[in-house]
Amino acid sequence: MKEQIPVGMNRTGVQMSPLETSSMQSGMPTSMIPATPGDDSALAEMRSSYIVNAEPVGSVPVPGTVRGAITTGASMLIGDHPQLLFDKLGERLAFERTGTRLYDALITKFEATQDDTTSMTLADLQKIRQDEARHFAIIADAIDTLGGDPTSQTPCADLVGVEAMGLMQAVTDPRTTIAQSLHAILIAEMTDNAGWEMLIALAEDQSQHGLISDFSVALDEERVHLQQVRTWLEEATLGTAVSDGALVDDIGDATPPQMH
Repeated sequence: MKEQIPVGMNRTGVQMSPLETSSMQSGMPTSMIPATPGDDSALAEMRSSYIVNAEPVGSVPVPGTVRGAITTGASMLIGDHPQLLFDKLGERLAFERTGTRLYDALITKFEATQDDTTSMTLADLQKIRQDEARHFAIIADAIDTLGGDPTSQTPCADLVGVEAMGLMQAVTDPRTTIAQSLHAILIAEMTDNAGWEMLIALAEDQSQHGLISDFSVALDEERVHLQQVRTWLEEATLGTAVSDGALVDDIGDATPPQMH
């Protein structure tokens, strides 16, 4: 069954009020009309003044342990940039925490709505939620192993926290459907995959080979998550659901699954 989208008195478009729209446009002062449509040079100029005078988002904290200080100092002496690795580890830690909370919210919505537009099950969601929590623990252990503090918030950790706010709002909004929530989850999963790929490349660059094995396992699991979420979203949007090895559309016709 396809997702049901209501049709109602949506008054957000200008076509709903043509007379008022004409009056609004004709009454606009000439000084407020850009010489070129879409010209945002004034806004860009204002933003530029803030950019050149802005302080950084934050900083990577000095290691709080002797082991961490020695490790970081030695890396800097040979030309590595351990602060970059710590920043990206902090980023992944923050994002995996958000991922866990996103699935907590989706589980709640799935149980409340008893949605049947996809082949998604409660067990599927709980499995992914457990994976996200375990990935969080993997990163926390890695930071601790390198002598860092998993509880500190690095600049990139702060950034992804801000980025993820909209995703959390989308999934926790009681008005959004399962399909709409899955769209937000898909954005998170795509970002998660790219983040793990970057972290593995950075660990290789910094010769932290002991971290790569666990990180690679996490990346493989995230790739599975991404494919699952993409499939569920397509099912909800196109009105197909997997049943007994076949694709079943919303009028009950069964067709063999296509190979990709």
